[in-house]
Amino acid sequence: MFTGIIEEIGSVASVEPSGNGAGARIKIRAQKILQGTKVGDSIAVNGVCLTATSLGADFFTADVMAETLRRSNLGVLMPGSPVNLECAMAADGRFGGHIVSGHIDGTGTIAETEREGNAVWVYVNASDSVLNLIVEKGSIAIDGISLTVAKLEAARFAVSVIPHTGKETTLLSKKIGDKVNLENDIVGKYVQRLLGRSSESSSSAITEEFLRERGF
Repeated sequence: MFTGIIEEIGSVASVEPSGNGAGARIKIRAQKILQGTKVGDSIAVNGVCLTATSLGADFFTADVMAETLRRSNLGVLMPGSPVNLECAMAADGRFGGHIVSGHIDGTGTIAETEREGNAVWVYVNASDSVLNLIVEKGSIAIDGISLTVAKLEAARFAVSVIPHTGKETTLLSKKIGDKVNLENDIVGKYVQRLLGRSSESSSSAITEEFLRERGF
């Protein structure tokens, strides 16, 4: 489990095809997140939970399956690409963001950026499957960064990025059209699943009407 608070910006050293070319082994240069990290530990790379398979003085490697390459922006990484990095949260750690699983729900594309005072608005185009689980002032992870949804429109949403977040992550270095990984708030996903199951089963007492009557 992660919190969406990025610890370090690393860089891709190499991407080598593996598994008959269907998957890949990625080598990432880093410093801070390597402290105390062991082989087998989980590290979020652009919000994707990966397992460290080897460690060096200034790098770690991870195997990426074909499905992950298809469903995230890891498939477009090249040597030199910057990536957001976060170690898995320790059991006695402090939540600074929100619950982030490292399991990507989909990708979006950077649609527009606009500076307003000391912040930058970032608009992201996304699919209906992602947008349907977004609420204004709710949480979303963009490339592993815990952010608050400030605007929600028909085909896109927007976040407002403060200077610290802009400096400590890769988000403001993105260009229009760049692909980003998106993970919805896990609470919304479970609620959607439970409501869907209750509508399919007449024996269940949990319905939208049931929840409204009880103030939800």
